[in-house]
Amino acid sequence: MAKRGGFPGGGMPGNMNNLMKQAQRMQRQMEESQKELEEKEFTAKAGGGAVEVTVTGKKEITKVKLSEEVVDPDDIEMLEDLVMAAANEALRMAEDANAEIMNKMTGGLGGLGGGFPF
Repeated sequence: MAKRGGFPGGGMPGNMNNLMKQAQRMQRQMEESQKELEEKEFTAKAGGGAVEVTVTGKKEITKVKLSEEVVDPDDIEMLEDLVMAAANEALRMAEDANAEIMNKMTGGLGGLGGGFPF
């Protein structure tokens, strides 16, 4: 009777075993990098420094700092726009840092498809 499928000796071949170890190591590195990123803070300013917003790598706003001269009760819209601009820039900085980590981990392969045309 012919043997069907499987690997000789019941184990994984050496190359497959090495690949699994490499994948596990990469996953640990990604988890560590993600944890480091979550603890980092990113600060952006708008209005020539009149508004400053700080976010974490978790994309949570932790601080909003306003200069007194930017607080004009007759022009609330400008202040709102400056806060929004600073917050969006800080969030972009956090996202860029995350993308950089992912690029390093994947070797610039561009996601799960690995840049392959299939």
